[in-house]
Amino acid sequence: MIRTRHLLDHTKVAREYERAVVMRLGRLIDGGTKGPGLFFIMPCIDTFRIVDLRVLSFDVPPQEILSRDSVTVSVEAVIYFRVNNPVISVTNVNDAQFSTKLLAQTTLRNVLGTRTLSEMLSERDSIANVIEKVLEEGTDPWGVQVQRVEIKDIRLPHQLMRSMAAEAEAARDARALIIHADGERKASWFVFLYSEILILRL
Repeated sequence: MIRTRHLLDHTKVAREYERAVVMRLGRLIDGGTKGPGLFFIMPCIDTFRIVDLRVLSFDVPPQEILSRDSVTVSVEAVIYFRVNNPVISVTNVNDAQFSTKLLAQTTLRNVLGTRTLSEMLSERDSIANVIEKVLEEGTDPWGVQVQRVEIKDIRLPHQLMRSMAAEAEAARDARALIIHADGERKASWFVFLYSEILILRL
């Protein structure tokens, strides 16, 4: 009974989507990882860390960014990533997921800071692709693969939104005046033609 309990205490399980990075006396064991399934650790000399291999995601908190044309905007994004090398993700960086989050924030600010407001609003997909490539280069040494970047929201300052709304309203009013003036011009032309016809009939 005691032996069975002792054996169970040192029997661990890695799920299908997990790998256990095992170190013995501070060195990686042969192969580096165990799992999926049952694996055994030697008491006192083995340590291990379970690494999730599924695609994970996290939200990048709102970042205040100054655009190239000096407009301050608040940008939110979501990053999808997965660990593709569990050994490197444990041995090369203290916390791969946390480090990826920090890198995502700085990359978002750096890339968007080189774009104008108009580019941010009209080229979201291409900008997201640039951010993804930069992140991939930074996270590859950590055993992390960035799979997708989405820019969720770009919020403008309230004052700028009001001025843009006023500009749009002025543009609508101008188009309405043009349409009205064009209608009056056409009506005047038809009246002139009708009067000419009446004169010719007299």
